[in-house]
Amino acid sequence: MEQKTKSHSTLVYPQRQSKLSSAQTKWFPYAYNTGDKGDQGIPGKVGPPGEKGERGFPGEKGARNCKQLLQRGHTISGWYTIFTDSCKAVRVLCDMDTNGGGWVVFQRRMDGSVDFYRNWESYKNGFGKQQSEFWLGNENIHMLTQNGNEEFRVDLEDFDGKKTHATYKSFKLAGESELYKLHLGAFLGGPAGDSLTFHNDQPFSTFDKDNDNASFNCAVTVSGAWWYQTCYSSNLNGKYSKEAIQYGIDWQTGKGIGYSYKYTDMKFR
Repeated sequence: MEQKTKSHSTLVYPQRQSKLSSAQTKWFPYAYNTGDKGDQGIPGKVGPPGEKGERGFPGEKGARNCKQLLQRGHTISGWYTIFTDSCKAVRVLCDMDTNGGGWVVFQRRMDGSVDFYRNWESYKNGFGKQQSEFWLGNENIHMLTQNGNEEFRVDLEDFDGKKTHATYKSFKLAGESELYKLHLGAFLGGPAGDSLTFHNDQPFSTFDKDNDNASFNCAVTVSGAWWYQTCYSSNLNGKYSKEAIQYGIDWQTGKGIGYSYKYTDMKFR
């Protein structure tokens, strides 16, 4: 007798556009028929902080003066930011060219565009224009020269284009409580001669704060501001004039009193 073979039908399911694995397809053949996507759930709790990373390399400390900037490769003269010992940032003009460079310029006269006949507060805080004439400010000068080891230089140029200079071993400006008294080291030389030692250990004077040794206010008489004694042998903050005047931008051992210079700058390093 012929034995009938039992036939088993095979179900065929349509292909699905899904990312289910072959294993998932085997056990969940109708998984492709999904409903609408639900709303996003509430975010879970923030996990614990990760482990602290390794400490990075320390950054370069800010320069204390223009000489440090020069040593770090800044060879172009211009305005830079340096820091006092108390970490105050000060914007200064660095002369990177004169006699090896690295100078902080705190005074410059060149065209008479800025009035230097100013009061105590103006000289304390500084004034002028970066592109031309300026005074850095007695407070800034004080903070940048506290160690008293800075070499000091004065550069002068007359209206005939002749340049000259004078250098000193050290320079320091006392604080306001001492009226920004000038502390100057020995004269080292220079064709301009020494017209500043006369003013050593003198406090600063302005027309509204008379600290000189004269019986009158030198700052008012000569229309300037300086470490006047009785009154001066130099007056680089005096009245700018292209012609000879009685009280101008004078340097006695240079052109003499009465000849006003075209260009001056004062700097330390």
